[in-house]
Amino acid sequence: MSYQTVGKPLPRIEGVDKVTGKTQYAADVPVDGLLWGKVLRSPVPHARIVHIDTEKAKNLPGVRAVLTGSDMPSVYVGSRMKDMPVLAQDRARFVGEPVAAVAAEDREIAEEAVNLIGAEYEELPAVYDPEEALRSGAPVLHADRSRYKNAPPVPEGIPNLQSYMVWKNGDLDAGFQRAYRIFEHTFRTQLTHHGYLEPHASIVRIDPGGRIEVWASNKGPYELRDRLAEEIGVPKEKIKVHIMSVGGDFGGKASLIDVPICYFLAERTGRPVKLVLEYSEELMAAAHRHPGIITLRTGVERDGTLTAIHAKIVFGGGAYAAFKINPQVTVLGGRRLASYYRVPAIHVDTYCAYTNQVPCTQTRTPGSPQVVFAAESQMDIIARELGIDPVELRRRNLLADGDLSPMGEKWQHIRVRETFERAVKASGWGKSRPGENCGRGVALYERGAPTGKASAAITLEKDGTVTVLTGCPDVGPGFYTIVQQIVSETLGAPPKLVRVRFEDTDSLPYDPGTGGSKSTNTSGHAAYKAAREVRERLLGVAARKLACRPEDVRQVRGRYAGAKGKGVSFAELARETVAESGGAIHHLTMYEPQDNPPVTSFAVQVAEVEVDVDTGQARVKKITTAHDSGVVLNKLTYQGQVDGGVINGLGLALMEETPIVEGRIVTLNLGEFKMPSIKDIPKLNTILLESPTGPVPYQGKAVAELPNVPTAAAIANAICDAVGVRIYELPLAAEKIYWGLRVGGRPAR
Repeated sequence: MSYQTVGKPLPRIEGVDKVTGKTQYAADVPVDGLLWGKVLRSPVPHARIVHIDTEKAKNLPGVRAVLTGSDMPSVYVGSRMKDMPVLAQDRARFVGEPVAAVAAEDREIAEEAVNLIGAEYEELPAVYDPEEALRSGAPVLHADRSRYKNAPPVPEGIPNLQSYMVWKNGDLDAGFQRAYRIFEHTFRTQLTHHGYLEPHASIVRIDPGGRIEVWASNKGPYELRDRLAEEIGVPKEKIKVHIMSVGGDFGGKASLIDVPICYFLAERTGRPVKLVLEYSEELMAAAHRHPGIITLRTGVERDGTLTAIHAKIVFGGGAYAAFKINPQVTVLGGRRLASYYRVPAIHVDTYCAYTNQVPCTQTRTPGSPQVVFAAESQMDIIARELGIDPVELRRRNLLADGDLSPMGEKWQHIRVRETFERAVKASGWGKSRPGENCGRGVALYERGAPTGKASAAITLEKDGTVTVLTGCPDVGPGFYTIVQQIVSETLGAPPKLVRVRFEDTDSLPYDPGTGGSKSTNTSGHAAYKAAREVRERLLGVAARKLACRPEDVRQVRGRYAGAKGKGVSFAELARETVAESGGAIHHLTMYEPQDNPPVTSFAVQVAEVEVDVDTGQARVKKITTAHDSGVVLNKLTYQGQVDGGVINGLGLALMEETPIVEGRIVTLNLGEFKMPSIKDIPKLNTILLESPTGPVPYQGKAVAELPNVPTAAAIANAICDAVGVRIYELPLAAEKIYWGLRVGGRPAR
C-alpha cells in the first residue's frame, strides 16, 4: 500500500532543539528557592551501621537539613517489591548505598556538608557471586524477605533468593531420551551500566497546600507518580510529575531512585530540592544490567534436530530487588530462550540472587542478550561437534509458519526463515573466507511488540494546525516524529501542520511511558485512535460538501475526494469543520487493546571479525543485520534504532564492564568504563523485510530492542570461526582470546 507520510524518512521534529541546546532536561529546570541535595554513600559492601555523626554538617553555614535513616519514617521503596529503604536504616548492603542526605543553599556547600558527616561501620561478610549467594552458609543479606511488600513466593531453604521463575513446555525427559547426543555448557555475562549520557536528576517541590511537583529524568512519569504516592502515603492526585525529555535510558530510568530523598528533604526544609548525580555516582550506585550464569543442557538427534533444552539461569540481582519493574520481580530473558527454533520440550529455571553489589534493573531486552549469548554460542559448538555448518544446523531447526514456539505460542506470519536467508546471503557466508585469521558468526533473536493502555488528545484549529498531546516522554528513539507521521497520515494533514506536545501527569489520564519496545504500540495507538475520531468529524463534513456518503470519501494526496472525483483540501475541510463546531475541536482518547495480534518479529545478525593472533585483539569488520520489520513507519529513525542497537550489543560483547574488587566498582569514570567510540564502529549493513504484518498502527513492528541482542553471540561465534577459540564469558576481551590461543586455539575452518 502506498502512503503519503508513513514510510518516509522524515527528520526528527525534536532534533533541532537538541542540537541547538534548547531542549530542557530535569537538571535545567529553574525553580525559585531551590536547594541542592547531596547523598553520603556507603564505602563498604556489607556492614552494620554503628553510628552516624551529623553535627558538623548541620552546623555548616548554608545547610538547611541533614537526614539519616533514623530520621526517616520506615519507608521501603521499589518498582514492584518494596525492599529498599530510602536511606539505609541499620545496615548497608552495597558500596554506594545512600546512608545520609543533606540539603544546602548551593552544590558546593552540600558537597562539603556530606564530607563532614562521620559514619562508623561494623563490616560484615559479603557475597558477590550469585551462585555462591544461593548456597547454604552464604552471608544472608535480608533475614526475612517475605516481610517486604509484593515479594514473590520463592522455594524454601535457598538463602538470598530474590525471585524464582519456571517456564516450561513439552515432555523434557522424553526429549532427552530421544537425543543422539546431549551437550552441556555454562556461560557467564558481566555486570555493566546502561551508558546513557544524562545522569539521573530530580527536583521535588511541595506547595503550602501539600501539592507535590516532581521533575525527573524518568521514562515513566505516571508510574513514578503512582509509586511515589504509594510509598509516601499520599493520594496520587496530590502529585504532579512534569514530563521531561530524557537524555538516554536503555532501561535504566524507570525507578524512583533519589526522588524520595528529594521529597523528604523538601518536606523537612519547606523548600524545593534538586539532586543531580555525578557520573561516578551513576556508575557506583545507579542500577545496572544483571550479570548472569547460564547453564544449558541441550539434546539433539543425529542430524542436529533439537529434541530438548533444560536451562538453569542465575542472575546477580544486587543488594535490592527494588529496581525490577515486572510483577514477578525477575529477569524475563529465559522465557524467550531459543524462541526462533522448533524445540519439542523446554524447561527454564531462572533464579535471581541477592548479592553485595549495586542493585540491577532491566536493560535493553532484560536478560535476552545474556541468554542469547549462551544459546547461540552453544548452537555453534553443537554444529562443530557434529560436523555440520552452523548455518545449516540452524536451517534445520528454524520455525516455519504454523509451528508452535518452544513455549507453545502460535504466531502468525512467521518470517524467521526468510530473514535468516537474507542475512546469510548478504554476509557472503560460504562464498569465500573473509581473510586470514578472520571469521564469520551468526546469531538470531525474536521479540514481539508489548501493548497496553494509553491516552492521547488531539486538537484541531481553524487554520488546520493539529496538536497531539502525549504522555510519553522522549528518550531518544524519535517517537514524536513517528506520532507526527501517524496522525498526518490518518488525517491527510501535511506533516508541517502536526506538532507533538507533552506536559505533565495532570494533562492526560494515563500513559505507560516508553520502554519494552512498546511506545508506538501503546502511546502511538492512542494518538492513532484520537486521529481516527477527528477524521470521522472531517468525513462527515466532506460528505456533505461532496454530495456523497462518508464511506465513499477517500483521502488522496492531502485531499478528501468523493466518488465523482471532486475533492476538498484538508485545510479547507478543517476550516469548515471547526467553524461548524464553534471553536477548536478537541478529542481525548483512551486506548485499551482488546486482543493482541499473535505476531512477533525476528532479527538475524552475521558478524565478520578479524583477530590479531599476537595480542588476542578482536576487530569487528562488518555486521550484517536483517529484520522482519513489518511496515517501516520512518526509515530514518528505524535505521537509527538498528545502528544504535548493534553498537550497543557490540559494546556488551567486547568492552563494557563494571568489575568489582572487594565489593567496589573500579571503573568510576567514563575514561575507565569503556564504551564503543566512532573508531570501534564496523561497516554496518541492514536488510529490511517489509510486509503488512505488524500490530502497531499501519502494520509496523517493534525494532528498538531487537538489534542489540544477537550481536555478542555473533561476534563470539566469528572469533571461534577465525581462530578456533571459544570464549564462554563476556566481554570477549583480548586477554581471554590471547590465552585461548596459547592453550590450543586453531583456525576453525
